[in-house]
Amino acid sequence: MKLEYSELDNGVRLIKLTGRLDMDGTNSIDKQFVQHCAGENVFVLVDLSRVNYLSSIGIPLLITSAKAVANRGGRMAFLAPQANVKSVLDITGVSNAIRIYKDLETAKERLMSA
Repeated sequence: MKLEYSELDNGVRLIKLTGRLDMDGTNSIDKQFVQHCAGENVFVLVDLSRVNYLSSIGIPLLITSAKAVANRGGRMAFLAPQANVKSVLDITGVSNAIRIYKDLETAKERLMSA
């Protein structure tokens, strides 16, 4: 699993994940992921477009981080998950709690105003 981090011009934190969010993948990025979600009133967009597999081991990292962000006055959303990853998010109910956007421009705009 590979994690890339950047800040967008509107202050949104963009975390791009690439690979498999299974046990090995989750363990390889969990500390770094949580660090990028830290702070008060932060807006985090997690790009899942290059995640080709999401297991039950990866889901708690996403949910726990989203809850922590929300508890500190911020918001997290997902960007463009592949069909199989979106299916897992839907089946587990994660997509009911964390918004999913198809494109970056819409995500940036709505994440800040939702």
